[in-house]
Amino acid sequence: MLNKKSLFITFEGIEGSGKSYQSKKLYKSLKKNKLDVLHTREPGGSPGAEKIRKIILTGEIKKFSRRTDTLLYLASRNEHFEKKIKPSIIKKKIILCDRFIDSTIAYQVYGSGESKLFVDNIHKYILGNYQPDITFILKVNINKAFKRIAKRKRKNRYDKFTKNFYSKVQKSFIKIAKNNKSRYIVLDNSKDDESVEKIILKYFFKIFNKKWILLGWESI
Repeated sequence: MLNKKSLFITFEGIEGSGKSYQSKKLYKSLKKNKLDVLHTREPGGSPGAEKIRKIILTGEIKKFSRRTDTLLYLASRNEHFEKKIKPSIIKKKIILCDRFIDSTIAYQVYGSGESKLFVDNIHKYILGNYQPDITFILKVNINKAFKRIAKRKRKNRYDKFTKNFYSKVQKSFIKIAKNNKSRYIVLDNSKDDESVEKIILKYFFKIFNKKWILLGWESI
């Protein structure tokens, strides 16, 4: 019998950092181990949130103010959390999320100048006391990130920022991590090999074994 508890893991980083790739690799590994795991993303992740995502990632957003931009991200998060993440936590699933609250702080607050107090207050209403158990922040050489972005067939507005902006946002992610070392794990993902994938899997099972009491297995 498995004494189940939810485990909420997020992946953060700039475009080209490999966070989406690594989150999907971990998802596949956990599925192979027959764990009850969900992979999702932000902005988006639920039907309503995905509709907001389309607005956010197209050029249409340029017509809106900075605060409207931020509110769209927060509206998408509210839909995603209420419709997908929170129910999955209640069902005691393992949740892997490609971007979450730290992206809003890094991009909208530190990157674009939105008020952190404004964002934090809305997050309190949206999320209550819920937060990720662990967050992997993937850092990358900026030139390497641009090479990866250049290979993408489809690009959204977040693939078109300057190197200076990406550098600023990446430093913001690292700054966020330094303020809470118990939740954040910062990994350099500049190399195109399996080393980071293996490190993430190792960290996962270390966390998993701490949070779960494994007495045997029964199918979920």
